[in-house]
Amino acid sequence: MAFPQTRLRRLRKNEKLRSLIRENSLLPSDFIYPVFVREGKELACPIPSMPGVFQWSVDRLLKYLLEIQAMQIPGIMLFGIPENKDAVGSSAFEEKGIIQQSIRSIKESCPDMQIITDVCLCEYTDHGHCGCLNKGEVDNDKTLELIAKTALSHVKAGADMVAPSGMMDGQIYAIRKMLDNEGFGEIPIMSYAAKYASSFYGPFRDAAQSAPQHGDRFGAQMDPANSDEALREIALDIDEGADIVMIKPALSYLDIIHRVKKQFHWPTSAYNVSGEYAMVKAASEKGWIDERKIVMELLLSIKRAGADFILSYHAPDAVRWIEESRAGGSR
Repeated sequence: MAFPQTRLRRLRKNEKLRSLIRENSLLPSDFIYPVFVREGKELACPIPSMPGVFQWSVDRLLKYLLEIQAMQIPGIMLFGIPENKDAVGSSAFEEKGIIQQSIRSIKESCPDMQIITDVCLCEYTDHGHCGCLNKGEVDNDKTLELIAKTALSHVKAGADMVAPSGMMDGQIYAIRKMLDNEGFGEIPIMSYAAKYASSFYGPFRDAAQSAPQHGDRFGAQMDPANSDEALREIALDIDEGADIVMIKPALSYLDIIHRVKKQFHWPTSAYNVSGEYAMVKAASEKGWIDERKIVMELLLSIKRAGADFILSYHAPDAVRWIEESRAGGSR
């Protein structure tokens, strides 16, 4: 008998063979695209630390979302940048707030677009923390009332899903109870269930203008050294009513995505965050990497780890590259 008898390279010799046994693939339906909306008109303000990403006024955003919809990207994650901020983030839950206005306008222009809203107060507070403060510290339980109120205002405006991101204990229960009591029991909640205190959020805080004015968020967000704790967070949020759980960031926490999916078999998303995006863009602009190949490889790694879908600023480019590959374009 010839040695070796088993030759795994036999099925790698050309693309047609490789495609027959490929275990994972990327589709346009695998993505949610995060977008930033701000007050004003005819604005598309570039974010220097996130090339290709903008703060949009509602009118310009509507035009852009027609392109996103045509790509078959199923939905967006909406972040708001208000005109006014205060100690409790009251513009987060105003009927005429920037997110609420945007939702109504998007639903009129792109009714089939799934709108997921980030539910947090950091963009709306003048101190930049994710809730109201008591003696300089975030008051978890008082913040729950404001988070639930904000989620309800988004849903009344037409949001299809809400996604609380502040890592407040009990936030899923508070929102679920509020929505159910107000007759919105069919609205799903996607929880930022395992959100780590990561250094990869820097460009986002520029984009959303949400950096804390003092202190940090280590007391709320998870220690990057911990993984068992993530499973406890996930279990609590599922018990409280989370329909989808999210791991954030994605690339440094692929092990967490894998453990969560394997243990809970629950709908699982991952957020390919701003710092991850910015590093790829910076290296690509230097000519050090092939952006297309790197992006597709890293997104595939997130899917392979167990994510059912991915929130990513790369989404429009990735979908274009997927379609080019389908049409026989360069790989």
